Amino acid sequence: MSTAASTAAAPDDGLNRRMITVSIMLATIIQALDGTIANVALPHMQGSLSASQDQITWVLTSFIVAAAIATPLTGWLCDRFGQKNIFLTSVAGFTIASVLCGLSGTLSEIVIARLLQGVFGAALVPLSQATLLDINPREKHGSAMAVWGMGVMIGPILGPTLGGWLTDSYDWRWVFFINIPIGAMAFYGIWRYIRKTDAPRKMKFDAFGFATLSLSIGALQMLLDRGEQNDWFSATETWVEAILLALSFAYFVAHTATRPAGKSFFDYRLLRNANYVSGLLFIFIVGLVLFATRALTPSMLQSLMGYPAKIAGLVTAPSGIGTMIAMMMVGRLVGKVDLRLLLGIGFAITAFSLWQMTRYTLVLSQSDIVWPGVIQGLGLGLVFVPLSAATFATLSPEMRAEGTAIYSLIRNIGSSIGIALVQTLLVRNTQTVHASLTEHVTTTNPALLNNLATPEAAATLNNEITRQASMIAYVDDFWLMFIMTLCVIPLLLLIRPPAKSAPVTVDHAAMD
Repeated sequence: MSTAASTAAAPDDGLNRRMITVSIMLATIIQALDGTIANVALPHMQGSLSASQDQITWVLTSFIVAAAIATPLTGWLCDRFGQKNIFLTSVAGFTIASVLCGLSGTLSEIVIARLLQGVFGAALVPLSQATLLDINPREKHGSAMAVWGMGVMIGPILGPTLGGWLTDSYDWRWVFFINIPIGAMAFYGIWRYIRKTDAPRKMKFDAFGFATLSLSIGALQMLLDRGEQNDWFSATETWVEAILLALSFAYFVAHTATRPAGKSFFDYRLLRNANYVSGLLFIFIVGLVLFATRALTPSMLQSLMGYPAKIAGLVTAPSGIGTMIAMMMVGRLVGKVDLRLLLGIGFAITAFSLWQMTRYTLVLSQSDIVWPGVIQGLGLGLVFVPLSAATFATLSPEMRAEGTAIYSLIRNIGSSIGIALVQTLLVRNTQTVHASLTEHVTTTNPALLNNLATPEAAATLNNEITRQASMIAYVDDFWLMFIMTLCVIPLLLLIRPPAKSAPVTVDHAAMD
């Protein structure tokens, strides 16, 4: 960024900063929404597109894999073409791809359109984070990350609720058409208020590094997304993905380690920043624990308690209120209170909410679901904002685009691993507990004689045993997340809070 430009603030910087913030957050929200908004519409898509249950999951998988592969490209693209150009291209491409998704008449058409959505949308979240850090002085980075965090977190929370309402009230195609007006407003705001700057063009494209990293990320995402469906290593597909992952990542590490700085696809100088590396570790854990937990509750409500998708979304959505409240509060505390204290409180509150969830039974009121969710939202907000601020507090501005891209990638990988882990344990534990419970179902048990008198009665009893086994398996998952969250707290000592005397920087070159 230009030093001269950084020292000359225009009279309307305050207005421009607000308009830039609104514009880039609109872009962030539509990208974050599309990771979950299509989930509840899958059954409707399946019928409309004449697809099998196995085939229709590619609507989700194609988006996730494409976004994961394209995310590491963000830093190089910004260096080559300029941050504003990449931002505008990403928003326009994502919006057009959304239109193509809504207009799709076959499964292959919507999968291709979702691939395009993932490719163009990959840069939106890291670019929005980098831009907010650029246009705000260091003492306001906490507030800026609070705004960014709300956009990133509220999208996945509201996605199922909004998707269910649009699908039930209109048509599944409106799940994608809703992006058109939001994308148009985001595009205009970015075009109007972010100043175009010359691209540094210091980074050379490392084709081999990108190819090996992309192959390893794609193989990992495919393995995690389809592993449970394929019964993991019982399927040839999983073995192929695991071998591709191991070989391609080994080649990537060896290639990157032997290339000079600035000539490899991944700038390993990022790993010399202790705060940044610690931040990557913690955001991986946040994705692993917290996002996985959020994936469990809606499925539990719908499969075990008969909640319609719309109602399940409504009772889980208030957790977003807790997140918003915490982020608004903690944004003002960052820089004034030790970041490790804020993170410790956040993880402790999250652990408390998970402990409440370990007490779940098949008989729950809606308040039993809402309040632990709100409390968990508070904990997540207290973790997300100071963690983002601490991670980038000592990172130089020219490395932010690549740094935020890797940060988003690690968060997504943690989320994918966490969701795959809890879903696998859920299936396996349900089977184990079911087998254990059926051992007590015998004709010698007088309490069960009437329930075994007819095939219909036996089937009803088996269904109830399955429900009980599934509930126990869900509780076991919550216990695992609870223990993992407690284990994270001592690791906070790895983070070193930035010096309070650190210079204040703001990039006015990004603003007209």
